[in-house]
Amino acid sequence: MIELGERLTRVASFVPNGSKVCDVGSDHAYLPVYLIQNDQITSAIAGEVVEGPYQSAVTNVESHGLTEKIQVRLANGLAAFEESDQVSVITIAGMGGRLIATILEEGLDKLANVERLILQPNNREDELRSWLQEHGFQIVAESILEEAGKFYEILVVEAGEMKLSASDTRFGPFLSKELSPVFVQKWQKEASKLEFALSQIPEKNHEERQVLVDKIQAIKEVLHESK
Repeated sequence: MIELGERLTRVASFVPNGSKVCDVGSDHAYLPVYLIQNDQITSAIAGEVVEGPYQSAVTNVESHGLTEKIQVRLANGLAAFEESDQVSVITIAGMGGRLIATILEEGLDKLANVERLILQPNNREDELRSWLQEHGFQIVAESILEEAGKFYEILVVEAGEMKLSASDTRFGPFLSKELSPVFVQKWQKEASKLEFALSQIPEKNHEERQVLVDKIQAIKEVLHESK
């Protein structure tokens, strides 16, 4: 049985039982293998655009004896599946938020019959949330974790309308209400970085300073800290 780190285990936890999954940028196909081995899903497509990781995924699927249940395809983004594959869930983990938005944008016509997107951006989460809002998607759940000294956010997305405030877009509509210890830790760390940066800017550079002051204030407000 394959074991995943906390990040991918958390992504897997949002995959509904019995789904047909397409894992985009699947690397070694660890996530599809895990989901099949745990009887969570019936079949999967592992999409990988880079030759090296594609070959690793093929080897990994073969070594686990899962070639009949997991198809590994060398393809860019959502080109990894066709409508006839009847994919119900798409997972995209470990990429930048802007790249995830681009992948979804380029394959937008393929998303009509997909029930759920599980997205784990490594950065620019705010840009991804904005894109989702503008393209008829709603966030139905969020999660945050720390692994190997890095913070990761997971967005669970389905079709629907949402109206995000500026604070929701930056901090997450669910994460900012849950205020988990990991969320607080992430943003306290970010505030400290911004405060240090502010201390390096001369007093006369009012506009430059104000941008950082506003960012710090927004963090303090979401964490319910005093000014």
